[in-house]
Order: sequence, then C-alpha cells, then structure tokens
Amino acid sequence: MELVRECLERIDRLNPTLNAFITVTAESALAEAQEAEREIQAGKWRGPLHGIPIGLKDLMDTAGVKTTAASAVFRDRVPDEDADVVKKLKAAGAVLMGKQNLHEFAYGGSSLISHFGPVRNPVNTEFIAGGSSGGSAAAVASGMCYAAIGTDTAGSIREPAALCGVVGLKPSYGLVSTRGIIPLSFSLDHAGPITRSVEDAAIVLDAIAGTSDGANYRESLTTGIHDFVIGVPRKYFYEDLDSEIALAIDEVINRLGKLAKSVRVVECPIDEDRTVFLAESHAYHRDKIASAPELYDPETLRRVRMGDTVTETEYQNATAQLQLARQEITKTFRDVDVLVTPTTPVPSPRISDLLKDISLLRPAEVILLRNTRPVNVWGLPAISVPCGFTSEGLPIGLQIIGPPNGEPKVLRAAFAYEQG
Repeated sequence: MELVRECLERIDRLNPTLNAFITVTAESALAEAQEAEREIQAGKWRGPLHGIPIGLKDLMDTAGVKTTAASAVFRDRVPDEDADVVKKLKAAGAVLMGKQNLHEFAYGGSSLISHFGPVRNPVNTEFIAGGSSGGSAAAVASGMCYAAIGTDTAGSIREPAALCGVVGLKPSYGLVSTRGIIPLSFSLDHAGPITRSVEDAAIVLDAIAGTSDGANYRESLTTGIHDFVIGVPRKYFYEDLDSEIALAIDEVINRLGKLAKSVRVVECPIDEDRTVFLAESHAYHRDKIASAPELYDPETLRRVRMGDTVTETEYQNATAQLQLARQEITKTFRDVDVLVTPTTPVPSPRISDLLKDISLLRPAEVILLRNTRPVNVWGLPAISVPCGFTSEGLPIGLQIIGPPNGEPKVLRAAFAYEQG
C-alpha cells in the first residue's frame, strides 16, 4: 500500500509536466495493493512482483480500462479482455497503475505525436523521452512506477530507455506474447520490460515470458562473463556517432574487455528494407483511414499511407527475405557471445527543435532508431543499459545484443557491466 501510494503521489506531482500516463487507475491499484498485502500476510506470496506497481504502454488491452494507442481513433475504446502480458502480470500479483502515453499507434521514435500531448524527458523536460514507449520510460525514470511494459518494433523499448537513463529489454521475437496488443507490424513487434536495473528486467521477464521450460532469467545473472567473447560491429553501428557517445562507448568496451575473455571486431549483414513494416502497418490501418482519416494526426496518417503502394508479391518476397536475415545473423554468433553497440548514435534532441518544422521529425527519429532497428529484423534479444551522460547531462545508452533465445547471455553481460 505504501509503495502504491508513493507512486500515485509522484504521478499527481509529476505527470502534469511529463505527461507519461494517459489513464491512471488509482482506485483499482489501491484495491490490488490491499489484496496483495492480505495474500502475502496469509503466506500466499506469488513471487517478486507481488504487490509491485507496474505501468502499461497504452497499446495493451486491459479489460474495462481504456486502451487508446494515444489516438483519437481509439479515444473511447474499452476492451473486454486483457492482453496475454497483462494476464501474466496479474497472475504474478503485480499492481497495475494505469496506461502510459506513447507515440500515436507506436509509429514514431519521439512520443511527440499523441492525441494526449507529447511526453517529456524527466532528466530534462526540454528534451524528448524517446519513443514509441516514451511514457513508459519517463514513468519508470521518474519513479511513477517500478517497471513498465513497452513494445518495440524498431527500437521503441531500447531507445526511450537510453534517452531517459533506464534499462529496456527487447526479448527474442515471440518469447513474450503480443496477443491483445495493438500491432504496428506483427512480424517485427516485440513486448518487454522497462526497469531501473538489469535484475528488475530479469524479474519482469520471468513473469511475462511464454517459456514452458521453466527458464529463470534472474538466476542466470550472477555467473559473470569471464568466458565471453564480446563482438564489436564497428561498421554501421559506430558510424557518424556523436563524439560524447563514441567516447562513452569506447570506455564501456575497455571495461567489458577486462570482465570478458576477449573483444573482437565483427561484421553483421544489415537489412534496411522496410517493405514488411510498411505493408503490415498499412494493412492494420487500411479500413480505419478509409472511414475516418481525420481522427489521425496528419503526420501519422502520412506515415501509414506510405505502405499503400506495396504489392502482395513485394510483401511476400520481403517476408521471405526477413526469414533469411534471421537465419543469416546466427552465423555472427559462432565466434562471439554478444554484440555491443551504442543504443542511439546521438543524444536526445530538444522538443522545440523537432516541433518547429514537422518535416524534421521523421528524419531525426530514423537516426535515433538506426542502431536498434536491425535487431527487430533479426528477432534477437537486446537490452539497453545506462552508460554515462553527455556534458549537457543527457543519458547515454549501451546496447547489448544476443543470439537467438540468448536472453541469459544478454542479461549476464548487462548485469556484469552494471555491477562493474
């Protein structure tokens, strides 16, 4: 009860400025906290999330609670059933604090376009929180909740986590069910935790993962990485970096080199084709934009319509290419355990700079998402962990990428770096 009241007090105080939450479920959160206390006192402890305040990106269906996708299209939408991930959190005894703001329909990396107004970065409110899970990252970073569940189609968990100075984990494709989550591109969509520490990310993943083999991600953290070979993909991921980010990541590599067996430079095949993404995002919205285009923000509408020229043949070919890319990347991990890159090539931009000319917004988002997008194509697990600050005090993120179903390796490396 005290945890939940503390979070609600912070929401009351900070949300008018940060705009991280769209809907706050204060009454039901207090009731859930009271029930959790009763169960725990009766010896019915459900695990480490029991009674812990958690937020949900407002793409995830919640029975009886509005799920808007930050759009006027769905401003009054109230689902009848919980998304799979919500069911799992409830089974773990988590207390759900409400629904968090995002970039409209998750189609952007800034969280500046939302029917409910832009999200601001809690580190410095003049800067973006990132996106599309901007509200989730801002809420965790400012202590409005202890963890949040975001979605990630091109970097939408890791990029805002990096910009807000928290931990963001994108699991392997399919490990966490996206059933009941409003899609952006179902071939690339992932759901995962945003937390304040690597251990917290492992705890949440243990609760929401769809594994049947009894995997315990938290247990795998403490074995160290003395036997790891760290891969550094200099080509593409390290090009055109902000100088302060480049310096911070070089220091990270030096530190990891002392913790691991060795560090080596590797090359990764990068597939930058966006046909699957464009076609699938358009397919979901086709009927809605035909019947009520005025309910979309004009910029979101423009982005969705970019997919209307993709033919069925082009889509099928691109889908086959996507599967090939997912097979091809496994070869990279024959000689290395994980890859390390900067999460974003540049730090968070100022909100005023992006909003003075809307045509500048998408190019800025594409740069911010450059290093995260390939990992969605590959379907691999990846985490962003804080690794320093710029001279302006803006957080810098380190991205650690693992092999297929390599969450234990990713979490081990992140934890080893974090404990340092």
